[in-house]
Amino acid sequence: MQPFYRFLRSSPIKRAPGGLLGGIAAGIALQYGWRVTYVRIGILLSFLLPFIGLPLYLVLWLLLPTTEGTIALERLLAGA
Repeated sequence: MQPFYRFLRSSPIKRAPGGLLGGIAAGIALQYGWRVTYVRIGILLSFLLPFIGLPLYLVLWLLLPTTEGTIALERLLAGA
């Protein structure tokens, strides 16, 4: 699993600190130079799409590293 985690850590998008629900929107906005409010609105609108918005957000929350390099999935599996 370590090569997979190294690959995830090399992602240009990181979960940003100070985010509301995991920092996904803040990280995307920071990477692309967008306003975080617009990204949050886009994410909320994606929740209206059945079987896409919320599951995708949860997958991103599990897989995207924080700016410190920690990955939620890695912590969950290490604790199990």
